[in-house]
Amino acid sequence: MSRTLRHMVAVSAFALVAVLLMPTEAFAWPWSTDMMNQPSFKPQEGVMKPFPKRSVPVTGFPTIQADRDETEDLKNPFPVSDASIAKGHTLFQIYCAACHGPSGNGDTPVAELIGAIDLTDQDLMGDLTDGWIYGTITFGSAIMPAYGVPTEATEGRGSNDLSVEERWHVVNYVRNGLAQEGQ
Repeated sequence: MSRTLRHMVAVSAFALVAVLLMPTEAFAWPWSTDMMNQPSFKPQEGVMKPFPKRSVPVTGFPTIQADRDETEDLKNPFPVSDASIAKGHTLFQIYCAACHGPSGNGDTPVAELIGAIDLTDQDLMGDLTDGWIYGTITFGSAIMPAYGVPTEATEGRGSNDLSVEERWHVVNYVRNGLAQEGQ
């Protein structure tokens, strides 16, 4: 075998090995359908069907009051305790801290943009009743979302995330826990 022929065989063998080792497009012919585009039930699309008559929401009972003004004179049915403040602290960190700050003084970039109030301001908080704070959590305000069970009066606004009891624990924390942490 001549040197040129051996060289051509070696180059061809190298080229063949290189082609075999190169990543190639996977031919996943029958199962290449993207999972998002498969035929399936997508509950987030379309119009939500109404709940059956006499059904009870699993998150609790709907809010009885129609708006924040009706809640102003409500008294907190859950006494201030370490357990209540601890529950309120946990819920505050989950739902409120993004805007009001972890310490409640509105020291977040979001607070500057939306005007979230300083919950540690004793002059401001001294003017607010527990019921008014509860009502604000329940129905929201100009930019704050509602965290209570929405009724038809709220036009479906609200996240249904906090039960009545959880909202009162947050009130206990805002009233007592934030004040203690700020000292």
